[in-house]
Amino acid sequence: MTWERVWMIVAVLLLVTAAVFLWRNNLSAAFDTAALGACTWFLSYRAQLSGKITEADDDEAIEESNDD
Repeated sequence: MTWERVWMIVAVLLLVTAAVFLWRNNLSAAFDTAALGACTWFLSYRAQLSGKITEADDDEAIEESNDD
């Protein structure tokens, strides 16, 4: 399992928990949990971009080695 998938699962769980807190009218806990969910979503996005950059660097290195 990749890091981006792990972060996405954690983000979804936190946002569902925030919805439960909101439903129970605990607004401060809902806000805090939703903020943590948003942060983990950004970590998921960062992991995805990091993977794409690494892939592009690997492809570029292979092309350079083939040109020699």
